Amino acid sequence: MAEHVDRLGEEHPPIPVDSADYSMKRPEVLAEQFGPVLTYMARVELEVERNVLELNLLLPDPPAVDQHFYADVWLPQEIHHGLLLDKLQRLAGLPPSDPDLSSIEFSYRVLGALGRWSPVQDVSRMLYYLTGVATEQSAILAYNKLHQGLLDLGEEAVASTIIAPIRRQEPGHFAYYKIAAQGLWTELSQWQKWLIRTLRRHTFEPVGAYTKKQWAEFGAVMHHLGITTEDGTGVSRYAQQIGRVEMELLWAQRQGLRVPTYIVDSLKSAAKLAAADRSVAG
Repeated sequence: MAEHVDRLGEEHPPIPVDSADYSMKRPEVLAEQFGPVLTYMARVELEVERNVLELNLLLPDPPAVDQHFYADVWLPQEIHHGLLLDKLQRLAGLPPSDPDLSSIEFSYRVLGALGRWSPVQDVSRMLYYLTGVATEQSAILAYNKLHQGLLDLGEEAVASTIIAPIRRQEPGHFAYYKIAAQGLWTELSQWQKWLIRTLRRHTFEPVGAYTKKQWAEFGAVMHHLGITTEDGTGVSRYAQQIGRVEMELLWAQRQGLRVPTYIVDSLKSAAKLAAADRSVAG
C-alpha cells in the first residue's frame, strides 16, 4: 500500500491550474449544458480540505499509510481538481465556488473520541474506505460522461486539458480505498461487521450531499450527465457501479441482491428532488 501511495504521488502530482487550456467555443452553451455539474464537482473537490479535518478527528491514531495518502497525495490532487473546475466555471460565466471548509458535524467528534478504542476506530476506518470507494467510483463515472459531453459540444480544449487529466488521477484513489477496504474487512469481528452494515445503511448519502438542497443538486448533476434519462434504468446502473465493492464485501451473503437498496434509494431520491425543482422552475 505504501508503494502504491508513493507511486500515486510521484506519477500524478497536482495538476497546475495554469497548465490547462480554458478556451471555449461557446461558453454560454457549455454553462447551460454542464453548469450544474461543474458547480457541484468544483465544490466537492474543494471541500476535501474540510474532509481532512474530519478525518483527523475521526481517526485519532490512523495507520501511517492512510495519513500519508489523504494528507500528502489525495488532498493536494483533489484541491487542484477543484481549482481547475472553479476557474473553468468562472470563465464560462458561472458564479465562483463557495465550499464549506470548516463546518464539522458533532458525530465526527463523538466517533473520534470513541475511536481511541482501536476496535471502534477500525469501524470508522472501514466506513471511511467505503465512502472513498463510492465517492471515487462516482467521480470516475461522472468525469467520463462530462468528458464525452464536452467533446460532443466541440469543446476539445477543456475536455483534453482539464477533464481528461483530472479523470486520470481518480482511479488511483479508487484502487487505494478498494484494497484498504478488502484488507480491513477480513480482520474485523462479527460485531464490527454488523455495526458497519447498520451504520452504512442509515448514513449513506450521495457524494457531497449533506443537505436537502445538495441532494437536489446531485440529482441535477445526474440529469445533466444523462444518467436519469438512460431508458429509465440509468440510475440503477449507476448505483450498481458505485456500490459494487460495497456489495461484494458487506452483503455477499445476500444472494440475488445486485446493489445495496440504500444506494439505489438515495440516488432515486436525489433524482426526484431535482425533477421537482425543474418542475417549479419551469
